[in-house]
Amino acid sequence: MSRADLDKQPYDVAGMFDSIAARYDLMNDVAALGQVQMWRAAMVDALEIEAEDTVLDLAAGTGTSSTAIARAGARVVAADFSLGMMAEGRRRGAPVPFIGADAQHLPFADDSFGAAVISFGLRNVRSPRTALAEMMRVVRPGGRVVVCEFSTPTSTLFRTVYEKYLLRALPAVARRVATSAEAYDYLAESILEWPDQESLRRWFTGAGLVRAQYRNLTGGIVALHRGDVPHS
Repeated sequence: MSRADLDKQPYDVAGMFDSIAARYDLMNDVAALGQVQMWRAAMVDALEIEAEDTVLDLAAGTGTSSTAIARAGARVVAADFSLGMMAEGRRRGAPVPFIGADAQHLPFADDSFGAAVISFGLRNVRSPRTALAEMMRVVRPGGRVVVCEFSTPTSTLFRTVYEKYLLRALPAVARRVATSAEAYDYLAESILEWPDQESLRRWFTGAGLVRAQYRNLTGGIVALHRGDVPHS
């Protein structure tokens, strides 16, 4: 069984996701208590897709988010570092092209996309600020960069309950549903180590994105961040 360490060596992270690809989406739905579709719909809305937009979906996994974006009318490129996740997406017939890509060194020219999004993947990148800079680089001026990521619940009481759920209940559920409970130990720890909403907003502004803002979903369990690429 496979897990990754919190230093997030790229090949360790990719191998971990390869090992859980077949049941990753099922486990996500179970662990999120039915909230995934609502979070995904909010992410699509935040992209503000325009006619003929081409959107980069980074850390796209099996292409579930890419499919939702495509259904909203965009052309989508699904990029991921895990060959196993992309192979599973192709096997299921996701209606998007998959491209192997390291978030820290994207294989795309400057200004290639109208928008770029990463859902529940930025915290798995060894250098997330580098990934943000790369997303900004490949999006044209005036385009959008969106991050949908687990975050910090706004209620102190809720946060305490949530942390217990992540450290105790989530691995227990994974042992019943997933093929690698160890992978979900890592995922729980990576969520707890992730910066809060305001810290990530500052990363957006530090990268040079303008009008950086966020919206809490499900009491802050998830935060939806968005920033615009400035016109030069």
